[in-house]
Amino acid sequence: MGRAGVWYTNDINVEDTIIEAPKNFRRCNRLGLKNVEFVNAEETLWSCDNVTMTNVVAKGNYFAMNSNDMKIDGLKLVGNYPFDGSKNLEMRNSRLMSKDAFWNAENITVYDSYISGEYLGWNSKNLTFINCTIESLQGLCYIDNLVMKNCKLINTTLAFEYSTVDADITSRVDSVLNPTSGTITADSIDKLIIEKDKVDPSLTKIVCRN
Repeated sequence: MGRAGVWYTNDINVEDTIIEAPKNFRRCNRLGLKNVEFVNAEETLWSCDNVTMTNVVAKGNYFAMNSNDMKIDGLKLVGNYPFDGSKNLEMRNSRLMSKDAFWNAENITVYDSYISGEYLGWNSKNLTFINCTIESLQGLCYIDNLVMKNCKLINTTLAFEYSTVDADITSRVDSVLNPTSGTITADSIDKLIIEKDKVDPSLTKIVCRN
């Protein structure tokens, strides 16, 4: 229950634990979390390196800000602005209910996960989603090298604005706005907005299966 309990700590493993207080784990290196529940994860796990998480449940905003070299499996997170500024992250089998996830992030790969929230991935670089389901108002914008493989976009509007994108979408997309370049493949796109005074239409290939 100690607020801001573990800071500046190397080589620590925490298992089968409930942590109630916010602001835990800052500037830690080689941190392992397994079967851990963060009841109040506000501003938790900031500026940590070499983190592994397995079956972690967290509720709170600004989770894992500026943390690097993370391997995550089975994270269930409810809270906005997670992984802002994070680098070199691999995530699997997770569920995020979060606005503004993965902002200003770099080298992020997410497998077999569900993400719901507005403005996903803005201002990021090398962001990859594989076998994921995503709901995001105006998500996946302002990204340098966005890759999507076998993903579903549900209730996703004004996607891909000013992003360089290679996307294979196995569903319809509500709307797409001004992608910078690349290829977007989907079952269908209800509304495609390409403003010639803002982007070069010849740099983006749109393929609709239906």
